[in-house]
Amino acid sequence: MTSDQPVSVQPDAGPGLPAPALASQAIAQVLRPLARLMIGHGLQLMPMVELLKEALVDEAQRSYSLDDKASSDTRVALLTGVHRKDVKRLREAAAMEQIPTAPVMPVAAAVVARWLSEARYLNADQTPRALARTVKRSNVGEPDFTTLVAEVSRDCGARAVLDELVRLGVVVVREDGCAELKSASYVPQDGLSESFHFLADNISDHLACAVQNLSTAPQTPRLLEQSAFCHELSADQAAQLQARARQLWVTVLQQFLQTATVAKQRGQAEPGPRHRVRFGVYFYDQAQAKPARDAPISEAKRRMKKAKT
Repeated sequence: MTSDQPVSVQPDAGPGLPAPALASQAIAQVLRPLARLMIGHGLQLMPMVELLKEALVDEAQRSYSLDDKASSDTRVALLTGVHRKDVKRLREAAAMEQIPTAPVMPVAAAVVARWLSEARYLNADQTPRALARTVKRSNVGEPDFTTLVAEVSRDCGARAVLDELVRLGVVVVREDGCAELKSASYVPQDGLSESFHFLADNISDHLACAVQNLSTAPQTPRLLEQSAFCHELSADQAAQLQARARQLWVTVLQQFLQTATVAKQRGQAEPGPRHRVRFGVYFYDQAQAKPARDAPISEAKRRMKKAKT
């Protein structure tokens, strides 16, 4: 297979023995964009070391306990390499902290998702309809933005949600007073805090999916985690592929949200534990490293080569 052919990759290996050397190589590559994020936003090493210790201790307790029993400080230290004194300190600090649980999806993002997936809010060609801001401003039988927000959450006012979506550049209010969705997905333009929220959610779930597929535990279900890649492209060709990827995502996103809406409605009446899902896509473009040129042959080596021939 040549290097310029698109390749679809999905880890499908069964469980096996731990591979610390391979894991180390993979983590080294994963850490490079993380280092770029740290440097770009003023995070230095020591705070990150503390965050890593906290994550190791928390995950050791959460995912590697024995028979649903609390792990001792010694066991956590053995699993993670974090000093036992630090393990004790971090566990005590975690027990004292009461961190509120963040919502699974912010209201603004949920409003956009419903706008894209509910048939009442779509035109005949499946594009999102422009919505009157209130029931009074809408025509009889037509949906409105206030009703849309109320179907998602009773805790946030429609005006506050609309102002936030306008601020983020996701929605525009037209001259006739109707709210129009500018983008077929929730992509904040100016909301840095929102962008970091989605970075954390998207990347952590993507990485968790890949880690689960490499689990050494038997009978661990394998999840969808595939990508296609292509080399030796010009800048224009790469840009064309990115535009095409965005077009495809709009179609797939709408179909998935419609299916998810039906699944959620049906699942509300079913007993058993609740699950959450995340389905995403990404596109990355980077200039390839130039291939190393052949080193010049020194005069002495050239003479030796000539003498041999």
